[in-house]
Amino acid sequence: QVQLVESGGGLVQAGGSLRLSCAASGSIFSINAMGWYRQAPGKQRELVALSTRSGRIDYADFVKGRFTISRDNAKNTVYLQMNSLKPEDTAVYYCYVNVYSVVYWGQGIQVTVSS
Repeated sequence: QVQLVESGGGLVQAGGSLRLSCAASGSIFSINAMGWYRQAPGKQRELVALSTRSGRIDYADFVKGRFTISRDNAKNTVYLQMNSLKPEDTAVYYCYVNVYSVVYWGQGIQVTVSS
């Protein structure tokens, strides 16, 4: 089993910044990918950013140039630095971890951006 602990969400004004963290623990021998998804009220969950073991990083178009994903492999932790936040970034953000092709999700963390 893999446990994910997310932190760093909250309320911020438009133009502000937040940094999300997600630490994975448990039966981790090989993480294929770590990343972040988000889900706004009434919308489907969507990819925000993903970092694979091969070093590939993917960003959703709506966060390019504003968000940065990074990983500390020694700590099995993934971060999401979010700058220039907009009200439309308001959502529950979910940590995503793929271990041996099994997907694990964090419990979700609220990010609210006020205008």
